Amino acid sequence: MTPPGAPEASESPECAPASAARRRLLYAGVAGAAALGGLACWRFAPWAGPSGAEQALWGLQFDTPEGRVLVLKSFAGRPLLINFWATWCPPCVQELPMLNAFYREHAARGWQVLGLAVDRPASVRRFLQHTPLEFPVGLAGLGGADLSRSLGNPSGALPFTVVLDARQGRVRERKSGPLTAQELRQWAA
Repeated sequence: MTPPGAPEASESPECAPASAARRRLLYAGVAGAAALGGLACWRFAPWAGPSGAEQALWGLQFDTPEGRVLVLKSFAGRPLLINFWATWCPPCVQELPMLNAFYREHAARGWQVLGLAVDRPASVRRFLQHTPLEFPVGLAGLGGADLSRSLGNPSGALPFTVVLDARQGRVRERKSGPLTAQELRQWAA
């Protein structure tokens, strides 16, 4: 049955393909807008995270490339930027000098930077021989991807960065993907 006022299918068969194409285009546009809206919502919304993820973070410890133990609790009480990276990740490697400069510039104001390498220890040691970093590096291994997920990185993609506030040690900022100098300036303000 055809709705009142609508042409019968037999009246205008040449319109059917065009209508179907327009409908598909409309659906694709709506789906694209919904996807962008969801991405914007995820990117800019405060993250509630799994219960206790931030508190559990402070109880962790990691080996360092030099063979020492890095205790996260020792970073409590001051703002902390944690960057999850790997030697095989080009955007990670590209942003490390910028993070090193941020550390040098803001350490006197209490800022701390910690690199958690989601990589094999031998690869990290070789990398750091050629590209030394002034901030501490912990060897997170594959477990680093799970840790980053618990802090708001649903895909586990690298690089991933979080900023924890000084008062409560809670995630204040997070960024999946490469950082910009402007983001670092905003976070430090």
